[in-house]
Amino acid sequence: MENITTERLLLRPWQDSDIDFVYDLYSRWVVQRFIGNEPRVMESRTEAAERVARFKAVDHPVHGIWAVTRREDGAPVGTLLLKPIPSSGEEPLQPSDDVEIGWHLHPDYWGSGFASEAAEAVLAHAFAHGLNRVVAVTNPANEASQSVCRRLGMKEKGLSKKYYNATCSLFVAKNPSVAA
Repeated sequence: MENITTERLLLRPWQDSDIDFVYDLYSRWVVQRFIGNEPRVMESRTEAAERVARFKAVDHPVHGIWAVTRREDGAPVGTLLLKPIPSSGEEPLQPSDDVEIGWHLHPDYWGSGFASEAAEAVLAHAFAHGLNRVVAVTNPANEASQSVCRRLGMKEKGLSKKYYNATCSLFVAKNPSVAA
């Protein structure tokens, strides 16, 4: 997984030194409330260590789960993912042919434009590596993430039950170098 830089951010692989940040981020209800069919907060540092290990295990030339950090001081601000999205169906869910982009930012950095900046860079990375389209799904009540999708130029496709065995707001970005 390669580093991705923007004007203000460095997206890099996760490190064991990020475990406390991951615990702080995912133990907050305000962050978790829209994630999954049955949202729950992270309850222990051990869970955070397991999550960091899963993030680090993603080894793919295009897909990744990056730590989003500020370039100026290296402070972590959140997570940016680009990975196969699971299709709805029988458990355990199986990856579809579609690739999703998603972000989870620490509340201290909401409203800073970091989610849009990081996601724009990852979309550019995805398209430069040959992906034809990328999807984003949000809880229908997650207006902030839907606003990020719109800022990225993603097309709103309405409600969908295609992924995660959930009703989600679906957004699609198409590779601008591929003919419509």
